[in-house]
Amino acid sequence: MILVTASTAPVGRSIVEQLVEAGTPVRALTRDPANSGLPAAADVAAGDLGDAESLAAAFQGVTAVFLLAVVPGFAPAFLKAAREAGVRRIVFQSSGAIVDGADPQPDDVAAFHHDLEQQIRASGLGWTFLRLDIGSADPLQWAYDVPGQLKAGDVVRGPYAEASTSPIHPADFAAIAIAALTSDAHEGRTYDVTGPVSLTHAEQIGLLGKALGRPLRYEELPAEQARAAMSPYAPADVLFAAWERHLDGPARVTDTIERVTGRPARTPEQWAADYARTVS
Repeated sequence: MILVTASTAPVGRSIVEQLVEAGTPVRALTRDPANSGLPAAADVAAGDLGDAESLAAAFQGVTAVFLLAVVPGFAPAFLKAAREAGVRRIVFQSSGAIVDGADPQPDDVAAFHHDLEQQIRASGLGWTFLRLDIGSADPLQWAYDVPGQLKAGDVVRGPYAEASTSPIHPADFAAIAIAALTSDAHEGRTYDVTGPVSLTHAEQIGLLGKALGRPLRYEELPAEQARAAMSPYAPADVLFAAWERHLDGPARVTDTIERVTGRPARTPEQWAADYARTVS
């Protein structure tokens, strides 16, 4: 049995769906099973990373766990419960902001994930770390509520029209995670994960417009106005630093998707078409 945390987020949901399609037993951890919309064939369990009692129940019969962590301080109880239940492997969605050997780490996001990596290493459990580049995690979409903006009209407002990122399709990241969850070949490995192509913010919105059949345009906000317009949950300093690094050149692109899964990454057009379905 594989346990998937954050199972209603895009990557977690795709992991659950792909495992169900493959006939692999999967348990999806969520705070609200009744409204999860997850496949009927999945074992949907109520629980929370910060609730040790719910974790002990969720870990029963589980051999591998996909972990996406957003709860400070959860790790000791989580790892203890995993060991006691006989879990063998943790596949952790970590951060590409980590700099190996750096002390301190360059920012709070890197420090948070680096600390979790160290605790997982010390736990005695098998592990694989998937370090997702922040520019590949669709930060524009969630930091500026692109779905909400699209409901209001055909203009998307945000910073740095020419800043480049390399968005990854959630199903591609899910496929990498599944490979690590289901095979010993990836144990003890750290993978840097990005999407397959560098695109500017303006180009991403253009692709979404084509997928939606709408004349979308990107309107650049001045930097300070853009900071004020961001989601309060977005790490402003980290995102702006990443975007500013790629104003005059392409974003980082790796071949991790193809190396790990054995098939090419989905194209930017596929990314846009599938993203468009979530906002139309």
